[in-house]
Amino acid sequence: MKIFQPLYERAIVWSKHPRAPLILTVLSFFEAFVFPVAPEVMLAPMCLAQPKRGFRYAALSLLGSVFGMMVGYAIGHYAIDMVMPWLIDLGYGPTFESVKKEAVAHGFWMLLIAGFTPVPFKIATIAAGAVGMPLVPFFFGGLIGRGKRVFLVAGAIRLGGEKAEAALRRNVEPLGWLALVLLIGLVTWLYLQHHGA
Repeated sequence: MKIFQPLYERAIVWSKHPRAPLILTVLSFFEAFVFPVAPEVMLAPMCLAQPKRGFRYAALSLLGSVFGMMVGYAIGHYAIDMVMPWLIDLGYGPTFESVKKEAVAHGFWMLLIAGFTPVPFKIATIAAGAVGMPLVPFFFGGLIGRGKRVFLVAGAIRLGGEKAEAALRRNVEPLGWLALVLLIGLVTWLYLQHHGA
């Protein structure tokens, strides 16, 4: 079953739109608390089309993500009871509970890691709000975690050009699943470490 490839192809179409920078910013905003498509799938082709603007595009993506993660925090803090059935329906129930425990124990570091993986950033932002994580470490953990990710993509495309984009396109499905599996493994390991302590 392919999930990431069709989303990637849709993002490629968006990347060619005249308002692509705005679409990228909005996509990054919604991805931080609800949308399943990682903004890099749009950021990469935009950077390839205009390499000199790549870091500007990365900054716009980061800006959208920062505002989105604040919405995710607010959802977790003020509306977790309404959102929890949706998270459970999507299969994130156990993961969400583990991430909440990590947000309490290692909030900044948890966001630093979550900001670098494609699927669960929204889970981390909502969980941080649900446990009332202090805003300063939440903000900087998310900013650095997501920032290193988008600027790494922009830098890789600037250095690697079409070969880097072709590699991303060819491997988007396994990379998406690998990142998800690694995150679940990491959260499980952290939960077991914390639970055993």
